[in-house]
Amino acid sequence: MEPSVARTSPPLSDASELLDAIPAQRPPHHAETPVRTSPRPRLPRIPVPFTLSYGAVLAVTSYVTAHADPALVHALHQGSSTDVAHLLRTPVLVLVASALWVAGGFVSPFALAFLVVLTALERRVGAARTAVVFLLGHVLATLATEVPVGLAVLVGHLPDSSLHRLDYGISFGVAASVGALAGLLRPWLRWPLLAAFAGMLFQDLIAFTDPLTNWGHLIALSTGVATWPWVRRWSREARS
Repeated sequence: MEPSVARTSPPLSDASELLDAIPAQRPPHHAETPVRTSPRPRLPRIPVPFTLSYGAVLAVTSYVTAHADPALVHALHQGSSTDVAHLLRTPVLVLVASALWVAGGFVSPFALAFLVVLTALERRVGAARTAVVFLLGHVLATLATEVPVGLAVLVGHLPDSSLHRLDYGISFGVAASVGALAGLLRPWLRWPLLAAFAGMLFQDLIAFTDPLTNWGHLIALSTGVATWPWVRRWSREARS
C-alpha cells in the first residue's frame, strides 16, 4: 500500500496570487436602447397665408371677369373704381374694392408678379406687414394720381367726365411690394430688379397710353423703396 499523503491547501498568499492571475469576468454591458417613438403627424404649415388667400380672391374675380356678362362686369368695375367721384363719397369702400380685380385677368404680368413678389416678401416679413406694404402703395399711389385730377376739374383744366375715370386693379400694390422686396435682396439682385422694373414703367410712361396710371406705378415703386428701413427691421425681427 502506498503511504497516505496528506493533502494540504496552499497558503493564503498563494491563493490570492492565483486569483489575481485569472482575468476578471465582467458582466456583459447592456446599453440602454432608447425607445423611438414616431413623431406626431403635423398639419402642413401655410407659409404665406396673405398671398394665398388674396390670390384665391383674385382668381375668383378674374373668373367672373372672363365668364360673366360683359355689362355686369363693366358695372362691377365701375362700382369698384377709385375715381374722384367714388373717393369723395365712399373712399374706404372703393379703395378696398378696387384691389379685388386684376386688370388683364389672372394671366397678366402683374398677376404673376403678385404671386412671386408677395410670396417672397411675406416669407421675410410676415403676412400682416406684407399687407401693410401692399395697401400703402395702393392707397398712396391712388390718392397721388386722383387728387390732381379732382383739382384739375375744379379749376376747369379737365372736363367733368374725368371725375368718373375707370381706375381699379392691384398694380399699385404690386409695384410697392417690388420696391420693398428689393431692399431685402443682395445688391447684385436688388439693383438689376429695380432697374428692370423701373425701366418697364418708364417705357409705359413714354408710350403715354395711360399717363396717370403709369405715374401711379412709379409713385408706388418709390413708396416701396421708402419702406426699406422698416422692412429690413421687420425681416431681422422675423429671423430672431
